[in-house]
Amino acid sequence: MSNLTSADQFENTSAKTILFFGDSLTAGFGMAQNQDFPALIQEKINSQNLAYKVVNAGLSGETSAGGKARIVNLQEQSVDVFVLELGINDILRGITPTETISNLQFIIDFVKIKHPDVKLMLLGMELPSFFTGHTLTEFRMIFRHLAEKNTMLFMPFLLHGVAGNRLLNLADGVHPNAKGYEIIAGNLWPILKTIL
Repeated sequence: MSNLTSADQFENTSAKTILFFGDSLTAGFGMAQNQDFPALIQEKINSQNLAYKVVNAGLSGETSAGGKARIVNLQEQSVDVFVLELGINDILRGITPTETISNLQFIIDFVKIKHPDVKLMLLGMELPSFFTGHTLTEFRMIFRHLAEKNTMLFMPFLLHGVAGNRLLNLADGVHPNAKGYEIIAGNLWPILKTIL
């Protein structure tokens, strides 16, 4: 990951950068540093001798508005592949889908302007089962709309096969455990590697 030894850094100077930008799901809330899904993706990259290094820019509790403010501070970071995972905290905090779309579009536009050759991927989310009706439909369309509009590689549901399974989540029932993250990385890798 991003805490390489100086020898590793010398070997990886030509490596391209994959920046994972998200909330606690990306940050690996409650996990050891090498157990979050970006770290597991780095392991898969290394096993195939691909010249990419992963940077985990996940921040627990992040909303799309927080991400919009924070992305500006990362403008000096080199980015070849940008993987965006934000939005689920918005609905839990009463931020409207319209505002979420606007904030996420700002982030995407900012990255495209700073890094014109960047490859983009969006990790979608689904709402917990206690949300119903219009809210559910509107939220689901956020990610599909953004992925289509910006021609982004798209994974419709990051927590597919993990959400709702108590054996794959921490005691809070929300954040994946180590086994859950292994499934997430396993689902994500075949999609992500198509653009590496």
